[in-house]
Amino acid sequence: MGPDVIVIGGGFAGLSAATALAEQGVRVLVLEERPALGGRASAFTDPSTGERVDNGQHVLIGGYRETFRFLRRLGAEADVHVQKGLSVDIVDRAGRRSRLECPSLPAPAHLLAGALRWTALDWRDRLALLAMAPAVRQAADPSLTVRQWLVRHRQTPRLIELLWEPLAIAALNQSIDEASGAAFATVLGRMFGTNRRDSALGLPAKALDELYALPAKAYVEGHGGEVRTGAQARIRPFDGRLEVRVRSETLRARAVICAVAWYALPAVFEKPPAVLEDILEAARSTTASPIVTVNLWFDRPVTTSAFLGLPGRAMQWVFDKRALFGEASSHLSLVSSGAEALVGQGNDELVALALGELGGALPAVAGATLRRAVVVRERRATFSVAPGQPPRPSTRTGVSGLFLAGDWIDTGLPATIESAVVSGHAAAREATSYIRT
Repeated sequence: MGPDVIVIGGGFAGLSAATALAEQGVRVLVLEERPALGGRASAFTDPSTGERVDNGQHVLIGGYRETFRFLRRLGAEADVHVQKGLSVDIVDRAGRRSRLECPSLPAPAHLLAGALRWTALDWRDRLALLAMAPAVRQAADPSLTVRQWLVRHRQTPRLIELLWEPLAIAALNQSIDEASGAAFATVLGRMFGTNRRDSALGLPAKALDELYALPAKAYVEGHGGEVRTGAQARIRPFDGRLEVRVRSETLRARAVICAVAWYALPAVFEKPPAVLEDILEAARSTTASPIVTVNLWFDRPVTTSAFLGLPGRAMQWVFDKRALFGEASSHLSLVSSGAEALVGQGNDELVALALGELGGALPAVAGATLRRAVVVRERRATFSVAPGQPPRPSTRTGVSGLFLAGDWIDTGLPATIESAVVSGHAAAREATSYIRT
């Protein structure tokens, strides 16, 4: 018996859709073109150390409700360490170390109290922060960049550099001089919610494939479905319905969920129906934003922080895999989001840059020996959220039985894991309703 629904794409969107369908008793076939599941949130084995290395550090926030629902379905929620309250260590460009730590107060007062007690800020910064509180609950002008939006609300240069810019780049993966202020306001609106957990950071304690991809495969197969990798799928109309071609094999199902990245969407269709042309043209016209990650192995620990913010630098965040994964891992991951200026540089240049910035923030680096370095470039890590980008499509399409999922789908969120999972769950609901009517 064939599948009820075919899901094309094995990242967060596709696997959240597939497991949600399987949970409802729907027979699912997942087709992933790459040799392994995970899409743009995957991992590989470093051949020298044998460690599992993520293709880029992914951070969750406690307010990712759909993501944690997905992980609970897989029995993997405990594999993400979520802070009790937001706490971030920062080293500014002058080498001064401080900690933004939020006290045990009701939300959102805990965020304001934590920032007001932050020793890195002076009275001007604190007054500006208080003035910002109402802005995160209002719709932002979509024509403004993040910086323009912050300046309009009288945020000081230091507050922008130490707080708002690191948050915006991490959430939007784009320079605050390019990214939309409206997109950032959406993120802040979630963080400044009514639950203290919403603003807490969650860090995976396993490599990404072990966190969700492999458990999702087991879940689908345990519910009577099938997951194939190395399966290049192409959709084409057939007799008023859809069929999916995988090499010489023809597959049919009552519904298809296409959960590939936006840039891969046009190539999925052999003969795209005219009704999809606007969506495909929007996909072709949407700009990408890169992420560069430099992984460094030292002969000794050089930090006591699981993660560390480096505002005002090219490498904005440092993650200690030993602290996150345990003694099985021993390296630091330095992440540059919105890395247009870096992605074209050579590995030696990037490693030297990372070492220089890390050494300026952590004195212990001077006495350590670098044993290995691995650079990972994700040139199309996320889609641009700059003002004027093409409109994002909805889950439903004009083709009967065809639904879309992926972080690019119009979820109201920027290119985040949560956006991908929200879209996956929405597509699963639509497909279930379609095949049962």
